[in-house]
Amino acid sequence: MSGAGGAGEQRDMRLGRRVFRPDQLLVMAIVNRTPDSFYRPGMTWDPAAALERVHTVVAEGADIVDIGGVPARPGDDVDVREEIRRTVPFIAAVRDAYPELVISVDTWRHEVGREACAAGADLLNDSWGGWDARLAEVAAEFGAGIVCSHAGGLPPRTRPFRVAYDDVVQDVLAGTLALAARAVAAGVERERILIDPAHDFGKNTWHSLEVTRRLAELVGTGWPVLVSMSNKDFIGETLDVAVDERLAGTLAATAVSAWLGARVFRAHHIRETRHVLSTVSVIRGDAPPARVVRGLA
Repeated sequence: MSGAGGAGEQRDMRLGRRVFRPDQLLVMAIVNRTPDSFYRPGMTWDPAAALERVHTVVAEGADIVDIGGVPARPGDDVDVREEIRRTVPFIAAVRDAYPELVISVDTWRHEVGREACAAGADLLNDSWGGWDARLAEVAAEFGAGIVCSHAGGLPPRTRPFRVAYDDVVQDVLAGTLALAARAVAAGVERERILIDPAHDFGKNTWHSLEVTRRLAELVGTGWPVLVSMSNKDFIGETLDVAVDERLAGTLAATAVSAWLGARVFRAHHIRETRHVLSTVSVIRGDAPPARVVRGLA
């Protein structure tokens, strides 16, 4: 199945003021402005700690910083006003500190997206499969990018329960390509649209594993593929380990996904992810080693 991204041909990607070639692998750093994130809850709830986290991830090689104000898992209600309060002033502060940095906001709500873009966000990372159709209109209005994800039709902040697909990858393709087409129709530039299979969202572990091994089918559509696998439950269940023991599994899945053609990697561990992606790029021949002296001196 091919899509409007180029029927298999990867193109330059435009995010904010920057242009990224198809052979560039990007790290998207996670900065959660929430007190109850699933990974290290509250670590960046304090604004000063959150900004220090941004300084750290930029120094470690992050290309994009993804700022979110609502946990993906079920929990206390966070209304639009509160989500804006958590994210928008912080986005403005990050934009002031880093004029060229690509800033993403993790939201499914068009009201939050509009305020975030006005404050300086470049990318709307919609993890909930286009639940709010007006989000694409906001991206078009501000010249921002948008991530088109597959959540299996689940409402935001709900967990999958006995989900089943005849073919999970075909469902992912149908869903993300329809959202990409909707974004184009709304006026979003093609070079600013990404697709995301959304591991664990609307999926059990078997589904997430199958999406990973068949990721080349998404890459073949021509749309740039983003993967968000960092410390996810499918990694934990694959290895039977807790959240704080999932780094090795995450990096293995990252290497596989990079080899299969994914281009953006949403991650908690930036330096380690950067090293994996750089190694894959060198092995593929897309970049030279940083330093070579062995056997040459």
